[in-house]
Amino acid sequence: MRQEKLEYLQKKYESRLNPKEDVVMAAGMGGRPKGPHGGPHGGHGRKGMAGGKPKNVKKTVGRLFSYISQDKWKLMIVAFCVIGGTIANLAGSYVLRPVINGLTSENGSTSFLLKGILTMLGIYLIGILAQYLQQRIMITISQGAICKLRNDLFGKLQQLPVKYYDTHNNGDMMSRFTNDVDAVGEMLNNTVVQLISGTINIVGTFALMLYTNVWLTLVTIVMIPLMLKAVQFVGKKSRRYYSAQQAAIGTLNGYIEETVTGQKVVKVFNHEEESREEFEYLNTDLKGKLIRAQFFGGIMGPIMNGLSQVSYSLTACVGGILCVMRGFDVGGFTVFVNYSRQFSRPINEVAMQVNTIFSALAGAERVFAVMDEAPETPDQELAVGIEAEQDKNYYVIPKENPLAKSEGFMEDVVRQDERYYYKEMKGAVTLKDVTFGYTPEKTILKKVSLYAKPGQKIAFVGSTGAGKTTITNLINRFYDIDEGVITIDGIPVTELSRDSLRKNIAMVLQDTHLFTGTVRENIRYGRLDATDEEVEQAARTASAHSFIMRLEHGYDTMLEGDGANLSQGQRQLINIARAAISKAPVLILDEATSSVDTRTEKHIERGMDRLMATRTTLVIAHRLSTVRNANAIMVLENGEIIERGDHDDLLKQKGRYYELYTGLTELD
Repeated sequence: MRQEKLEYLQKKYESRLNPKEDVVMAAGMGGRPKGPHGGPHGGHGRKGMAGGKPKNVKKTVGRLFSYISQDKWKLMIVAFCVIGGTIANLAGSYVLRPVINGLTSENGSTSFLLKGILTMLGIYLIGILAQYLQQRIMITISQGAICKLRNDLFGKLQQLPVKYYDTHNNGDMMSRFTNDVDAVGEMLNNTVVQLISGTINIVGTFALMLYTNVWLTLVTIVMIPLMLKAVQFVGKKSRRYYSAQQAAIGTLNGYIEETVTGQKVVKVFNHEEESREEFEYLNTDLKGKLIRAQFFGGIMGPIMNGLSQVSYSLTACVGGILCVMRGFDVGGFTVFVNYSRQFSRPINEVAMQVNTIFSALAGAERVFAVMDEAPETPDQELAVGIEAEQDKNYYVIPKENPLAKSEGFMEDVVRQDERYYYKEMKGAVTLKDVTFGYTPEKTILKKVSLYAKPGQKIAFVGSTGAGKTTITNLINRFYDIDEGVITIDGIPVTELSRDSLRKNIAMVLQDTHLFTGTVRENIRYGRLDATDEEVEQAARTASAHSFIMRLEHGYDTMLEGDGANLSQGQRQLINIARAAISKAPVLILDEATSSVDTRTEKHIERGMDRLMATRTTLVIAHRLSTVRNANAIMVLENGEIIERGDHDDLLKQKGRYYELYTGLTELD
């Protein structure tokens, strides 16, 4: 049984833990959207993870260094400090030659030794100061670059369409902000400077070795090809395993986030043991990848140290022979063996950075994979905006927009200036022959047509997957339709700028989401410039004022953990208040009362009735009792409207709605 479970988990996670090179998975989409915005898989699926070894190291490195190239003057100072520090270290070592030769000669004296030591001390102090400055400045540069990288990544997330969040895992995305960006930061903090310093050290040491003794230099460099071969072999292994490690970390983080968020569901269905086993599998897989990555990253040091010792011993033996047989000076011999060790040390240091480099490159590629995702399609060049004036909203239509040339356009123009026409926004919503599918393989809506006059309440009922939530997603332009047209006051939503469109559509979803902050701040989220009086008035409209005043600090009560200190009904009332304060002329209610008790539902309904009084309202409901007073009820099945009319009309038809309302059949 245990073996069968392991085989099942291996099959389930194989493509996510061991993604193939040049493959980015996309979640399949179809059926009824279930995410917070109606997306097919919600926000907690584990699809869409990047992985594999970096596809283009040169491009990734170039993009990373573009983040630090803005501090060119600071980089020049760092480079100067690196060069100065390296020269100081090399010069300090070379001063040892005349000191030793002076002591071994007949003219050697204590004062000569003291002078040499003081000279070396002064040179090394200069090197220490240079290293201090380079480290201090480089930390400032690298942290500034990481700050900008995080800002760019978060800014990109705000530009991505809802579809991206419906098909990618929250935990994996958060892993890119933490593990992946931290790996990049570690490389920029230390590795960059060490690479530059190591390169200069190698070149400078090699030049001084040649100057000191050509033959010993040839002996020393014999070991270099072997060292480079070891770096190449171990680096290739390390690179692959560090990429796999980053993908496994993202998967594990995603599973933790998903399980913690859904802990109540886990306990309700007694899946604690299954969750523990699944976590154990993912954790064990990560452990294996970490062991392999850390092994090949850690073994680099011992291998290079061993080869360095061999090189050092060989150089010392040959140098000793040259001192005896060829008259090579003792001071030169002492300095050279010091340089031979110093020559291999930067190679060791560079080799030791291989694990950091490849971990950072793997992380950077995952970050850039998100930043390279296609954003929402841009608004049209002459997009229509909407601006608010007192208690009225107006369309702002560029005179060059083709809409302005259409027949009858000027009839309800309120005013105009040199560049724009202004028309009052009323909130009439129309769908005409709308066809849409989340994927080309499956059509969700089929030639759907309906209209909602300003101030009307239109209700949608039907089975799960019928397309109810999809309609509201399309009105908001979370997705763009395949065929047909959706208009508000006769203006296609594709002509409207997204910001203007969404500012004028308030939504109350079944799944509430409250942010860390006060009750007042959460209500004001619907309109950030609202006054405290408007916040309280919105709460009264939503029937939330009385319970808010009973909280310990009233409107200044802090909410954390998505409002965990409130009941489900109270969270929903705050959600309604947030919609009320927006003053949007179009209101969408997506099963807003389906998860509360009957008593709380009545409070919510009173709040929503006041909220709907002056707005065009689209309601999705499973409880048919909540839509009896709708102006029109649309019954959807399989993406088509099969019945339409008000409550009484539909009962007279004795069709699908009649069967649902009377209990002859139930919604599935």
